[in-house]
Amino acid sequence: MSNIRFLRPSPSPTEAIESLRTVRDLIRHAVSRMQASGISLGHGTDDLFDEAAWLVLWSLHLPLERLEPFLDARLTPTERQAAIDLIERRCTERLPSAYLTGEAWLRGTRFLSDPRALVPRSPIAELLDGDALLPWLPDPEAVLSVLDLCTGGASLAVLAAQAYPQAQVIGSDLSPDALALAADNIALHHLADRVHLRQGSLWAPLKGERFDLIVCNPPYVNSASMAALPPEYRHEPQSALAGGSDGMDLIRTILQGAGEHLTDAGVMVLEVGHEVVHFEAAFPRLEGIWLPVATGDDQLVLLDRTALSRL
Repeated sequence: MSNIRFLRPSPSPTEAIESLRTVRDLIRHAVSRMQASGISLGHGTDDLFDEAAWLVLWSLHLPLERLEPFLDARLTPTERQAAIDLIERRCTERLPSAYLTGEAWLRGTRFLSDPRALVPRSPIAELLDGDALLPWLPDPEAVLSVLDLCTGGASLAVLAAQAYPQAQVIGSDLSPDALALAADNIALHHLADRVHLRQGSLWAPLKGERFDLIVCNPPYVNSASMAALPPEYRHEPQSALAGGSDGMDLIRTILQGAGEHLTDAGVMVLEVGHEVVHFEAAFPRLEGIWLPVATGDDQLVLLDRTALSRL
């Protein structure tokens, strides 16, 4: 008899759910569930706890920036089920959280987000929110014209309008669907009088126009990397990611026309992500200035008319 072991039955799914009594319990459950399902991050968070907290707080209609006061708050059955349903969708459908909630936050600013455009996450936002561009644009009020090329949902266009209060901003994109989302974001931030949208391929809808600042997060993912994208990234518009075999297909056209669209003292900030090797191989004579941001030191390059003339 001494060798007999009595095993307690595992709780049923219903019992397991009912044991989640507080916000703290739900977040722990979400982290465990997402870890087990192998989700990919990178659409606003880079940590499972932050992802879990975001989804739980959002589902409970609690402020996203204030977790601590609510950690031990007891949940109603309806609240608990709503949060669990959202967590399950994140794990099984592998949708980015921003598409599940319909919103994304970039540098503390809220944007509407859905599959019509990439989830807002460009590190260019960090430059617009800081002083990194002051050596080239020392007086923000003297910046009168800004272009957000490949604007998508217009997150950078909105942030540029906030950073440069005197500027007229144009957001341009090929996709009518992305521009419809962009219009919603411009309206959300009450910027329709200063942020205007253009539809067309790269420079085509911008003939004869020049800008003090051009920001551009173009499609730049090389074909090998596209083939290896996690499921979350496959829910985004693939045309906004794919840059051809070396990732530089659209960037070649962008750089060829950029110089004629800059004012004499204007600058362009171009995002190349993790494609710096391909970028430097494609443009060996181009002498840009790499601007370090939290995500890396060689993802954003600043170019002026002189540099672009040496292509």
